[in-house]
Amino acid sequence: MGKTTMRLLCTSLCLTMICWLAEGTLSKTDAKKGATKKLEEKTLHSDKNVRERGLVVVDPKAKDIILEHRSYCSKKMKERHFSGDVLGYITPWNSYGYDIAKIFGNKFTLISPVWLQVKRRGKERFQFTGLHGADKGWMKDVRKASKNIKIVPRILFDGWTYQDFESVFGSEDEIEELTKNMVLLAQNENFDGFVVEVWSQLGNQKETTNQPGMFTKKEFDQLASAIDSFSLMTYDYSTPQRPGPNSPLPWVRACVQVLDPDSKWRNKILLGLNFYGMDYSALGASGEPILGSRYIETLKEHKPKIVWDEQIAEHYFEYKKNKGGKHAVFYPTLKSIQLRLELAKELGTGISIWELGQGLNYFYDLL
Repeated sequence: MGKTTMRLLCTSLCLTMICWLAEGTLSKTDAKKGATKKLEEKTLHSDKNVRERGLVVVDPKAKDIILEHRSYCSKKMKERHFSGDVLGYITPWNSYGYDIAKIFGNKFTLISPVWLQVKRRGKERFQFTGLHGADKGWMKDVRKASKNIKIVPRILFDGWTYQDFESVFGSEDEIEELTKNMVLLAQNENFDGFVVEVWSQLGNQKETTNQPGMFTKKEFDQLASAIDSFSLMTYDYSTPQRPGPNSPLPWVRACVQVLDPDSKWRNKILLGLNFYGMDYSALGASGEPILGSRYIETLKEHKPKIVWDEQIAEHYFEYKKNKGGKHAVFYPTLKSIQLRLELAKELGTGISIWELGQGLNYFYDLL
């Protein structure tokens, strides 16, 4: 097919597949608080990146994160500090991610908007939905900002049963028909390819150091020669029932090494970074995701001491709500992200970020 040659890139919860095409009135007291809050956050960009400003540390202060988090280095935002592939996911429910992709476009090699679904309507019959969310003007702006970037929307297999997957992937005719429809869709919509999420829909068992997930070295070896990249979900390690870190560094390393112990295909692995965190409550073993904006508001309200855990290479803090009891928050910091970027460089992998609308602006100085 020439320029329409399809190439697959798989990610999971381990694995998803990405297909590329080649080519009120304030009281005086409240008024003071409001004035103080405005002074707490820099709104102007900086001439220096976060390393040069001495912000990548194991002992950050809450007030410094609040002050600096919006301020990225405008002079060097087109420079890349990470040489491997960088995939950034964008979701419609976090629309700021669309702006991030335009501002920092040169930092990424792949951008994946979460737009599309494919439904199976019968034998060799497929329907693609979600195109109403595809923003052609935004795509044009992103490509203008970065000529080498590829836009690869995610496709979710909507409503598929295990029998549907088995029927399609067990039939050459079904595979050919699905592939043909995907190629035509990409050509018609000017997409560079797709993220095709498969493994996380087949099962929700993630890779750990002592309990294999459903995607193992066996499947990796079978697919590696035919796939462009594997984007690993090396986060969501903990749960509300077992609260703790998002992505302990030794576990992240092990996820890569167990799939490719001989470093044969490391350049095809995209090590997953979370740009969101988790807020766990001691009451009822509950927890919920925390995004950048609420993280900053929580720091402002509670002014907690931020603690560094050397073993897992993550920061966390605790706070108390009047009626909600004790909470523990694990959210990425400049130091935790930097160490994971260094690990990716050491292992020879790329990175994938979930997701661009959830982090803090100065995170992107590191990429």
